[in-house]
Amino acid sequence: MSARRGPLLAWLVFVAACAAVAAHTRFTADMSAFLPEAATPAQRLLVGELREGVASRLLLIGIESAEPDKLAALSRALAKRLQGRAEFVYVANGDAALAQADRDFLFAQRYVLSPGVAPGRFDRESLAAALERGYEALASPAGALVRRYLPADPTGEFLRVLGTLEGGERPPMHLGVWMSRDQRTALLLVQTAAAGFDLDAQQANLALIEDAFAAARDEAGAPGAVLQRSGPAVFAVLSREAIRGDVRRLSAVATAIVAGMLLLAFRSLAVLGLAFLPVATGALAGVAAVSLGFGTVHGITLGFGVVLIGEAIDYAIYFYAQRSRDEPPAASFARIWPTLRLGLAVSAASFCAMLFAGFPGLSQLGLFAVVGLVVAAAVTRWVLPGIPVRAAAPAGAALVARLVPRWRRPLKARLAMLGLLTAACAAVIWYERPIWDDDLARLNPVGTAEQALDKRLREALGAPDARWLVVVSGATEDAVLEAAEALAHPLAGLMAAKVIAGFDSPATYLPSGRTQAARRAALPEDAALRADLAAVVASSLFKPDLFEPFARDVAAARAAPPLERARLAGTAFGLKTDALLVRRDDRWHALLPLRGVADATALAARIAADGPPGAALLDIRAESTALLASYRERALVLWGVGLAIIVALLAIHLRSALRVVQVLAPIAGAVAAAAAILLVAGTKLTLFHLVALLLVAGVGSNYALFFEREPPDEDDRQRTVFAVAFCAATTALAFGLLAWSQVPVLKMIGATAAISAVASLAFATLIARGRG
Repeated sequence: MSARRGPLLAWLVFVAACAAVAAHTRFTADMSAFLPEAATPAQRLLVGELREGVASRLLLIGIESAEPDKLAALSRALAKRLQGRAEFVYVANGDAALAQADRDFLFAQRYVLSPGVAPGRFDRESLAAALERGYEALASPAGALVRRYLPADPTGEFLRVLGTLEGGERPPMHLGVWMSRDQRTALLLVQTAAAGFDLDAQQANLALIEDAFAAARDEAGAPGAVLQRSGPAVFAVLSREAIRGDVRRLSAVATAIVAGMLLLAFRSLAVLGLAFLPVATGALAGVAAVSLGFGTVHGITLGFGVVLIGEAIDYAIYFYAQRSRDEPPAASFARIWPTLRLGLAVSAASFCAMLFAGFPGLSQLGLFAVVGLVVAAAVTRWVLPGIPVRAAAPAGAALVARLVPRWRRPLKARLAMLGLLTAACAAVIWYERPIWDDDLARLNPVGTAEQALDKRLREALGAPDARWLVVVSGATEDAVLEAAEALAHPLAGLMAAKVIAGFDSPATYLPSGRTQAARRAALPEDAALRADLAAVVASSLFKPDLFEPFARDVAAARAAPPLERARLAGTAFGLKTDALLVRRDDRWHALLPLRGVADATALAARIAADGPPGAALLDIRAESTALLASYRERALVLWGVGLAIIVALLAIHLRSALRVVQVLAPIAGAVAAAAAILLVAGTKLTLFHLVALLLVAGVGSNYALFFEREPPDEDDRQRTVFAVAFCAATTALAFGLLAWSQVPVLKMIGATAAISAVASLAFATLIARGRG
């Protein structure tokens, strides 16, 4: 009795410890965990911005399904409710009332921001020409605006700065707020204080916006108006909900179906409950291990628990299918333990390759699977035999065994047949070249409707092309600002040649220290300016003291300290600067997004010829594709290492080259068949299909090992065939359910592994040994 209680007590203590860790685990759905670790500086910058950049904190908001005037009123009411809250750093909808702080900032800093400030700009002749232009402008349609700013800014620096900042594409206006061209959508832009992938905070932010919109809708009397939201934070929250839904739904369905199969086969509620004991313990241990190893557990890792249901339950099935009334449970288990132990080692070796895949998300999956399988096997080996359950032959064992033919042909002939089948599949793979798809967008778990909405809102807001950037890097913030300024001339030339439609630069909002100093130096001394101004005004129709604010502001600008980044906080220009001027890996980077790139070759040549040293044209799509391709190549190497470990384990245990070939042949055939089927069906292979094929190499080895084993009698053969077929069915079911997931990573792994599991069983029957 004490021999039975020892493992059971140890299991209870272990479960309690794992439960304590799991209870304090933080779960995430940050899809950037499935971005590879960047290799090149450009890739590190790209991945860093995707994970933590200011763009990840932007929310794009659209208000629809109301008349344009109602939409404008709703936009103002919503912006008013959001502005000033600590959760939102910046709120903009084009409303002049909201933008007044930005205008005041520009006006105060106009002499360091205006590219027109240069030597000679304020001499007597230039001032005379400026006053003449100002007098003529008073009679123009813009007279009211000119009358407002002329006394303090006769040279028009403020309007020039405005023109520079508004040179890019802007949303159309209706009743003073941003509106789409068809006037069906009022537009707002919101920056959150929380990081884009702080999902709890972002979900709370979205709820705040929903509540504010509901109140604004009531205030505006537009009950049918609809709120649309998009952006990385919205996608992250939607992804988490999709993953949670998939985990609950697929786990429940897999558990119910496997439970039904177990009841039909073993006709015992006790066996049903005990069969799930290793699975539940393994899943709990996997969560605890990942939590301790990574600090958080990704939702996809939990989704991978569906796979664990299909594979970890195999150990209990093998045990109960081999139970005999004529021998104690421990003896029954002893007959299959060497084969089961080798199968576990092979499966664990295949999953271990994921630990070094270079993707934090995949590393989590690998650790979860290895720990889960080892713990499930340990519970099956030492806990289940100590729990008394009536032994009974599984129902249908004889029928299932008859479905596996008793091959009369020699083993070598059957291996040759397997070789021909594998070669045929390899020929199909060769014919379907190219077989790889390295598009990072395939990881996007967000539906096409949400992606279309995001594209529509970005285009309506005039967002730059998300594909092309010019990047300059340096040791200091000021150094990269100077480099960004040096790019202005060649980029302006490219605009004139219609190679690009436009560009943005952080130096527009925050000039370098050298440029600011040069512009201040171009401002005249107070006495000289007043003398020249008095002479010019005396020969004009303006009052003598009208331009006193101008002289006062120039003197203040000369004495003012340099404009620093902190002064931009809380303005639209601070938002822009934070997005375009970043620090990664102890280096500063200026990002210059390009719009309307018509000729990438001419663009690259001009940047290389006339740009500052180190300036690089970054094609985000090509860079992300190269990033994924490099890690797919790394995964191929790991795939080879995993297979080498599997071969070594088999060689050490089986001690026969023929037996090793006998076990490996069905695995090779199954992997080739799965790849061929996917390609013929029109699915190009990705890194995640490759991972799934490696997983199945471990799973399929279990089937081959049990079929390669010589059964002592016919009863043992029938039980073995039944156990392998049942295990293959549950594994294919679990993986197959993942193929219905909304999450692309799980879908890829699930579809590939389900096909491979079926193929592994089919090919393993070709090496089956049998008596009679």
